[in-house]
Amino acid sequence: MLLEFKTKNYKSFVDEACFSMITAPKQKGLDYSIMKEKVKGKEIKGLSSSVIYGPNAAGKTNIIGAMDVLRAIVLRGNIRNAEEKSSPNPASVALELIPNNSATESHPVYFSVEFYEEDEKNKFKIQYELEIDLGMFLDEDYARNIVFESLTVNDELIFRRTQDLEIGDMKVIKSYLSDVTEQNTESITEIAKNSLSRDELFLANGFKLIISQKFAKLVLDWFTNKFMVIYRADSMQLIKRFADPKKKAIYVEKTTDEAAKLFGINSNAVGYVVSEDEPDAKLYSVFRNSKNKKNAAIASEIFESYGTIRFINMFPLVIKAIQTGGTLIVDEFDASIHPMALMSIINVFHNDDVNIHHAQLIFNTHNPIFLNSNLFRRDEIKFVERDDDSHQSVLYALSDFGTTGDKGVRRHEDYMSKYFISQYGAIKDIDFTPIFEEILEREV
Repeated sequence: MLLEFKTKNYKSFVDEACFSMITAPKQKGLDYSIMKEKVKGKEIKGLSSSVIYGPNAAGKTNIIGAMDVLRAIVLRGNIRNAEEKSSPNPASVALELIPNNSATESHPVYFSVEFYEEDEKNKFKIQYELEIDLGMFLDEDYARNIVFESLTVNDELIFRRTQDLEIGDMKVIKSYLSDVTEQNTESITEIAKNSLSRDELFLANGFKLIISQKFAKLVLDWFTNKFMVIYRADSMQLIKRFADPKKKAIYVEKTTDEAAKLFGINSNAVGYVVSEDEPDAKLYSVFRNSKNKKNAAIASEIFESYGTIRFINMFPLVIKAIQTGGTLIVDEFDASIHPMALMSIINVFHNDDVNIHHAQLIFNTHNPIFLNSNLFRRDEIKFVERDDDSHQSVLYALSDFGTTGDKGVRRHEDYMSKYFISQYGAIKDIDFTPIFEEILEREV
């Protein structure tokens, strides 16, 4: 479960932005699927959902993009550009796109992610921090450098890397250490220090290879399988990256097919086709021929609506999140999908009897229907606003306003109407009329 994500000097987020999934103090009501776990005697309370609002170009996608970039860097284990160029998020591939494009001098980019994870015997609150020097915007030839990297488990330092390397007291992960590591701590530490490379993560390299492959696997598995960040991803990438269908002529996943029929499809069934010639799965609609009683498959993009296709390709990710307790983060999750279908998915994440593994759903939107005090808590509703002069973005939650004073936000008030009169900010008054008036004047 994601607890907190921070970034600084990432695109429009020049000052530190903190995206928190920890319950805010003094928030009452709607206590659905609030994860309550004790780690070393301290209680953790995590939210099951969050929705992000803001005008176009405010930075809503940037906060999701920052999560996706950190995920990509951790999984490839370095801050070099990726060899794979097909990512829908260019900044995760070409890191020279990350620095703020209006900055006049270079500043390191900072990421921090804190999450809760457990195995059969242990419960962990894990924080991973990374600060990287990427130079200026579009400087692809800059000699990149990892300025800072640290791993903290249950508030105990495991390692801190600057120009040197500090290994902490690893008692908290003792059961994940090999006998060799435990018996030769000093020599292992020296070897680890010598393994540092300016552009390679210690977590995914030296720590994994020298200190604890088992604990590194636990952390990296969370990034791989439970931190599901979908940044402007098309359906083929979603299937390839997370659903992993087996290579069959037609792969019909029963649960997804049933959901598609409830959503509304024009065929008898839907399924995925993976050919030997093409690495990506493709969605097909399956029809029953009334004459010869045989099935025929037609590419869904020819027969089904865009909204239907998008829903079908997204639904396996919802299933995976619920089954594993994963965090599903989607840019414009509601695009082309009917609000009633979206409400049903949100209610699944809010259902204690179904969401037993404390899965999370995070998405940005322009649809005001979710500004509802009966659907989302105040600490689950986030806003992103961008300053017109500095072009810098800020992130804040509805719960940050408090409950008293002129700008106080009270339980059960009409969030939607207050938002549209700019009570919470993160909205822009747009009037295209002068443009058309000018066009008409030129035609006279």
